[in-house]
Amino acid sequence: MTDLKAQAQTLRDLHTGEMLILPNVWDAASAAIVAEAGFPVIATASNAIAAMLGYPDGEIAPWQEMFAAASRIARAVDLPVTVDAEAGYGLPPTELVDRLLDLGAVGCNLEDTDHHTGTLKDPRAHADWLAAVRSAADATGIPLVVNARIDAFLPASALPPAARLPEALHRAHLYAAAGADCLYPIALRDKQSLEAFIKQAPTSVNANTGDSLDLATLRTLGAARVSYGPQFYRAALATLKSTLPQLNP
Repeated sequence: MTDLKAQAQTLRDLHTGEMLILPNVWDAASAAIVAEAGFPVIATASNAIAAMLGYPDGEIAPWQEMFAAASRIARAVDLPVTVDAEAGYGLPPTELVDRLLDLGAVGCNLEDTDHHTGTLKDPRAHADWLAAVRSAADATGIPLVVNARIDAFLPASALPPAARLPEALHRAHLYAAAGADCLYPIALRDKQSLEAFIKQAPTSVNANTGDSLDLATLRTLGAARVSYGPQFYRAALATLKSTLPQLNP
C-alpha cells in the first residue's frame, strides 16, 4: 500500500509542469517496451485490450478479463499504472476502487457513456458517481488519479455540433467539482475549444487530434497529458498484415 501511495502521488504530480505523454499499452510486453523507452507512467487502452481478448470495445468484454489483463501489465513494470476502466463496468464505486488498487493501478479513465443504452449518462448523476469514486479512493489513503472522459464530441453522443462544446464544458465543471483530477474531452479537435477546457482544469487530450494540435502545440496550450489509445496496437497489427503476404506469395 505504501508503494501504491507513492506511485499515485507521482502520477498526480506528473499532471503539473511538463506535459505527460502516454503511449497506451495492451499487454505486459508492450508495457515493458514503453517502460524501457523511459516513459514515467504506463497507461492501458481498453479498446486494444478488449480486441486482444477477442471482444469489441465498449464494455462488451467481462471486467474480470479486462482487469486480469491490466494486472499482468502492472506486474510487468515498476511504474505507476493508470487503467482505462471504460465506464466502470457497473461496479459500485468502492468495489471499483478496491479492484483497481488490488491489480496495482493508481489511476483510471472513467467515461460518461452508458454502454447499455449507447447514450451519454445524465451529467449530474455521473458527477455524483465520480464523487463516490473519489470518496472511496480517499478512504483508502491512496490518492487515485481519476481522469474523467467526456464523450460529448463523439458521434454516438447524438448531440448537434453546436451543442457539443457547451454540454462538454457543463460536464467538465460538474466532474471537476466532483473530484476528478483531470478532464478528457475525447475527440475534441478545435484549438480554441481546447483552451477553454485547459483554463478550467488539467486536461487530457487524445493524440490523434490532427496536425493543428501536434505535441508542440499541445505543450504550448498547457495540456496536462496526451494519450494514444489503441493507435500503437493497431499499428502493430497493420505491420503484421502488410508483412504476411511477403511470406506467402
